[in-house]
Amino acid sequence: MNLLSFEIRILLLSLKISLIASLWILPIAVAYVYFCRRPFFLRSILDLIFHLPLVLPPVVVGYFLLVVLGRRGIIGSFLYETFGFCFSFHWLGASLACGIVSFPLMIRACQSAFSTIDPLLQEAASSLGASPWKVFRSIIFPQVFHGVVSGFVLAWGRSLGEFGATVTFISNMEGLQTLPLAIYTQLQIPGKEASSFRLVIFCVLLSGVCLFLSDRIQKRN
Repeated sequence: MNLLSFEIRILLLSLKISLIASLWILPIAVAYVYFCRRPFFLRSILDLIFHLPLVLPPVVVGYFLLVVLGRRGIIGSFLYETFGFCFSFHWLGASLACGIVSFPLMIRACQSAFSTIDPLLQEAASSLGASPWKVFRSIIFPQVFHGVVSGFVLAWGRSLGEFGATVTFISNMEGLQTLPLAIYTQLQIPGKEASSFRLVIFCVLLSGVCLFLSDRIQKRN
């Protein structure tokens, strides 16, 4: 495999993993923020749990994923023995790890977007006989759309740069290397400085584009 094809493969795999990670956390974040807008007994606990990956070392997140979903984990052993599938050492496990680490950013973006909704509009629509789904589709969603998309792009950028949880949960095997893992690996090999530099440039450019798009979408909102 020549150098260029290696770097392209790493780039495409990273884009796929980060995109899927952002896609699976998107509906969960929107649903959580929508149904938990009003304070209730467990909301503070749930907020704490969902925001923990924002401050925890990513390696700790990867460790908990191994304990729960690893081949010998609490749930992972059942999945492996029943279906022959294990999230660890699989690219889907990388998407899971990236999604969990970037989930707090998605939550915060959705909370910011939903906080701008005028409750009087919802009450007026409901009093006119609109169903909850119609209220959400015609009133709430158009108001939060740009904020949610901004959070999605930001979470995508965070997933692209995820390292600690990914390397702990799926290891650093060939064929499963994302951009950060590939950069780390190339730095350990003498004579691979040029390849590392190109991968770093890819990472910086992609992250910069995500930040720029997220900021522009948020300002438009």
